[in-house]
Amino acid sequence: MVKALEDIIAASSSIVFFGGAGVSTESGIPDFRSVDGLYHQKYDYPPETILSHTFWEQNPHEFYRFYRDKMIVRGAKPNAAHLRLARLEQQGKLKAVVTQNIDGLHQAAGSKTVYELHGSTLRNYCVDCGKFYDVDFVANSTGVPRCTVCGGIVKPDVVLYEECLDEATMAGAIAAIRKADTLIIGGTSLVVYPAAGLIHYFRGRHLVVINMQPTAADKAADLCIAKPIGQVLSEKIDLDAQ
Repeated sequence: MVKALEDIIAASSSIVFFGGAGVSTESGIPDFRSVDGLYHQKYDYPPETILSHTFWEQNPHEFYRFYRDKMIVRGAKPNAAHLRLARLEQQGKLKAVVTQNIDGLHQAAGSKTVYELHGSTLRNYCVDCGKFYDVDFVANSTGVPRCTVCGGIVKPDVVLYEECLDEATMAGAIAAIRKADTLIIGGTSLVVYPAAGLIHYFRGRHLVVINMQPTAADKAADLCIAKPIGQVLSEKIDLDAQ
């Protein structure tokens, strides 16, 4: 399987990677929908409810308690998947990463062109004056974090349920996917829309899916690999070294 992937990558000059939570699980960040993920844990409210715009507005104390506890992950490091993708970009083969993740690990690994469809926990801003705050400000705050300048609520720059995806980010991701000759889908169940719908813009030669469970894209794919993506791409690093 890895040899087949290597052959596709070798023949490609404009790769785009579209990834989800499975890319970061090997860095210790839980997958929302896995058997032991957040959606299978018990809270006073379901995570889908807590992570909605309405809940953020109406129950901010409970929102930030959950957000600090479960959404901010401290000490996570890029894994082999992140590092391999950054290397492919440095080699000129990978043109963009399109990610549903909010952990910033692609950038930490060295990737430059990253479209974060659902935002990032590393960015926070005052909803009143727009002042920027880093992740530590929210992580170390208590109750509802407030702007030190105007007292407004400091909101994570993540896309909550009921909120629209950023138009510029979507446009950049669509343009990259349209121009790609190879699209590698990894670590995503392809059930979260509108993000999952972006793969329909692909018009290139090779479609690869690396995911532990079947996805809606499997039938259209040239290659499906049902293994952890970090394992697959670390095997590729080994091949590079040979």
